[in-house]
Amino acid sequence: MRKFLTYICAIALIAGVASCGTAKLSVADEQMARGEYYDASRTYRKVYNKLTKKEERPQRGVVAFRMAECYRRLNMSARASAAYQNAIRYGYPDSMAYFHLAQSLQSEGKYQPAIKAYEEYLATSPKDAESARTGIAGCKMAQELKKSPTRYVVKNAKLFNSRRADFAPMFLDKSLDALYFTTTNEKVTGSHRSEITGMKKSDIWVSRKNERGEWQRPEAVEGDLNSEHDEGIISFSPDGQTMYLTRARREPNSDTGVEIYTSQRSDARWSAPVKYEITADTLSSYGHPAVSPDGEWLYFTSDMPGGYGGKDIWKINLLSPVGTLENLGEFINTPGDEVFPYMREDSLLYFSSNGHAGLGGLDIFKARLQPSGGWSVVNMGVPVNSSADDFGITFGEGESGYFSSNRNDGRGYDHLYSFVLPDLKITISGMVLDKDEEPVPNAIIRIIGNDGSNQKASGKLDGTFSFPLQRGVSYVMLAGARGYLNAKQEFTSDTTEVDADYTVDFILASIHKPNVVDNIFYDFDKATLRPESCVALDSIVQVLHDNPNVTIEMASHTDRWGSDEYNMNLSQRRAQSVIDYLISKGIRKDRLQPQGYGESRPKTITKRLAREFPQFKEGDVLNEEFVSQLPEDQQEIADQINRRTEFQVLSTDYKMY
Repeated sequence: MRKFLTYICAIALIAGVASCGTAKLSVADEQMARGEYYDASRTYRKVYNKLTKKEERPQRGVVAFRMAECYRRLNMSARASAAYQNAIRYGYPDSMAYFHLAQSLQSEGKYQPAIKAYEEYLATSPKDAESARTGIAGCKMAQELKKSPTRYVVKNAKLFNSRRADFAPMFLDKSLDALYFTTTNEKVTGSHRSEITGMKKSDIWVSRKNERGEWQRPEAVEGDLNSEHDEGIISFSPDGQTMYLTRARREPNSDTGVEIYTSQRSDARWSAPVKYEITADTLSSYGHPAVSPDGEWLYFTSDMPGGYGGKDIWKINLLSPVGTLENLGEFINTPGDEVFPYMREDSLLYFSSNGHAGLGGLDIFKARLQPSGGWSVVNMGVPVNSSADDFGITFGEGESGYFSSNRNDGRGYDHLYSFVLPDLKITISGMVLDKDEEPVPNAIIRIIGNDGSNQKASGKLDGTFSFPLQRGVSYVMLAGARGYLNAKQEFTSDTTEVDADYTVDFILASIHKPNVVDNIFYDFDKATLRPESCVALDSIVQVLHDNPNVTIEMASHTDRWGSDEYNMNLSQRRAQSVIDYLISKGIRKDRLQPQGYGESRPKTITKRLAREFPQFKEGDVLNEEFVSQLPEDQQEIADQINRRTEFQVLSTDYKMY
């Protein structure tokens, strides 16, 4: 929004029906000087249409430019772009026509033509090269932001919106059950239409929640608040008893005066507004009040001297105003317009600007006060921002609330939009299985995060489980079940702001039967462990750490080749090699018992082995008689299965008493 009333009073923009007076250039100029942009645009149009002679082309360019200026302030970007192009076509001499054409094109979302117009402006002797370069940066940034929208979900808040302009929402208090906003709907006070916008003059309306928490149809606030003047853009004291509002007073044949007023609430009625004196300066405008959460400071928008250009955001202490008036400085304010401040926290400011790089028109920015005293300013991105005007944000619960925008409205009317940042859906799921890869039903899974979270749940009958997680948290997970040893996993969730489902499976060792340890290898005909065995052996170390009260037998088995005595001796030495490794990793010797079984305990085919080797069926015992009757290639597989290392739990009460 670039018009005087919307930046300072935010009275929504647009064309309606009103008389234009006589079609003379001097009349139009007087209307424009008073800020009557709607009436002036109609008068300029009539003058423009009468300038048809060839020698009148230069004057036609002047009128087209002034008409474009009215459209720009009325936020009619498409009409403004066309009028600026006509001004250039008819030789309007001021290069600002290119600059404002670029702004209007940017507000239409026509970024490449806008960049070209900015560059044409820079090719002249520009008055404001910095703003043009900012505009180009904004156009380029906008194209990238549209490719990578944020997770905010934005919707038209249709219940609150009328057929005219509705904007600048604000919650009454922390109960969040009353939403106030400014409207120019057909039922507002008075019958006169604004010379500035062509609409009826704005009032303050409110929507309240019923007992079921549902928003009700808006209605005018009760009391003596609304008048024949424009009222709007409000903020409340923390207790909700004092309203700060903007009022635009229109006096005949004089500029519109925009000032801040206060109103008191009593028995749900609002008193007649009383002017809040900020300075003795009567020429400057003051609007868009925003009370800090602690009620100590009033933030507002003004074009008073001492700023950085256009409209700036200022603050003044409400408890002791003398000598506390302060401009928020260069981190916030620019040569453009900074408007609609909203203090969410004492160090967290939201505001709208067309001076910072943005998508077009007004964008909403988030600014956080830094320890150094400066502000870190961030564009809120798409879809909160658009190429149109986006402004007047207010937060409800969490990352949700309302703001106003004239996006998707060819007439330029503002409407209320809701926004919410959905919770990230980050989960970790998986299965709890035994060593034969069969589901372990009803396992207990605990997950503890370094953020202090502590969750516990039961797995399902099919062994599955699922937990919600938070971003960037390190977790320790422990799974256990009756008849099984505990198993631990560690996991850190990503910090990326996207939904994610991570998978972690637990393999539990049985207390009641031997547990095969795969991938333990020895040198041929020796008990020497090969280096590639370390990963599997370290998994046993972890099991023993996770279950400090168990003792185990470490068993080694051979195939059918060789004598019984040889195989028994080899398997015993191999079992001892495993024990020695575990002791070297800090496991106490009295928790470990080596046992070599040679070929005396042939393997019985389990469900897992039957799935892996379908030539065998579950229950087959791979003894020498069975294996010798197999085809030669299957004999080698059976021998390989028999050559194995297992551990068996001996006790579960080590050092418990």
